[in-house]
Amino acid sequence: MYILLLLLIYLAFISLGLPDSLLGAGWPVMQRVFDVPLSYAGLVTMIISFGTICSSLMSDRLTKRLGARIVTVASVFLTAVALFGFSTATHFWMLCLWAIPYGLGAGAIDAALNNYVALHYSSRHMSWLHCFWGVGTIVSPYIMSYALLHAGWQSGYRMVSFLQLGITAVLLVTLPLWKVNEKKEADGEKETAVLGIRGALRIPGVPFLLTGFLAYCAAESTVMLWASTYLVRTRQMPEERAAAFASLFFIGITVGRFLSGLVSERLGDRGLIRLGTCLIAVGILCVAVPVGADGFALCGFVIVGLGCAPVYPSIIHSTPGNFGEENSQAIIGIQMASAYVGSTFMPPLFGLIANHISIGLMPAYIALFGVLMIVMIEKTYRRVGKIH
Repeated sequence: MYILLLLLIYLAFISLGLPDSLLGAGWPVMQRVFDVPLSYAGLVTMIISFGTICSSLMSDRLTKRLGARIVTVASVFLTAVALFGFSTATHFWMLCLWAIPYGLGAGAIDAALNNYVALHYSSRHMSWLHCFWGVGTIVSPYIMSYALLHAGWQSGYRMVSFLQLGITAVLLVTLPLWKVNEKKEADGEKETAVLGIRGALRIPGVPFLLTGFLAYCAAESTVMLWASTYLVRTRQMPEERAAAFASLFFIGITVGRFLSGLVSERLGDRGLIRLGTCLIAVGILCVAVPVGADGFALCGFVIVGLGCAPVYPSIIHSTPGNFGEENSQAIIGIQMASAYVGSTFMPPLFGLIANHISIGLMPAYIALFGVLMIVMIEKTYRRVGKIH
């Protein structure tokens, strides 16, 4: 039952990744259909991220009250409904409306499952958990590419919605499997009070970690949203081809997280983060090389994905060890909120830069946040090291 439950959690994380790459893959076409500026994709992601911030901050209370299993099933179902709503949108404001329930569902499941795996499973499984998120993000651009060729962007959202509903059904009928860790969770809940935002921020090292996590997610989400448009505008790729090639970034993340799981015990969380940062820098250089061939940019997105792969799961998995298991759910919830602050404001900001200056500045924009990320994370480890 222990392994079967882990497989179900992996499945839930596939459902979390499925919608994340849809908007970026379909936006070059959706922008024309809705007749809105290029930067308006950022408004949709801003609303989604605002919902995730709210539900992430509430995750400590929700998980203690309902349990991780109920939060997971309800959240996947909520995102399925929201995605079907996206497919029915005939005006841009409808996209904004359906972005609200999508964001609320995504934030709750993200925080609940990350903490659950950090507490009950090893760092290897944390890396592989996020590897399965990458599986979802890889599948979606190909679904959207197929939909753009044969039907329309609405079909892409509808197909992913049906996949989400199927995953909801599987999770619902297997709820009893979660009892395998039920006693441990109950014991933890008796000993753990709600920490709150102020309490978390008073813990040494937490503010640095939140800033670094924000910077990482700002860089990652910028690539997720704008990679397809970057290839169309700077490399003159056909929109359908660019939608498919944008998934190279997610392929890099997925493969990288599988490999990270194999070496996580040897390198440790901090070593994986440093290695990932170096790969991100190499990938950015490849994307930025001003050559006529597309190969450098495509390889660059793969390498950036490989570099991003270990950062997110390593930060999350190290949280109970750095700040205590009794504080982990609250801190991970705030980490999710911090991450979504980066996802909320930084991609739309780049959309404005792309509108008024040039989308060709994307590599420099990503590099800026990469530097901020590694500086803040190193400060976190030094601060925590002094305490311990």
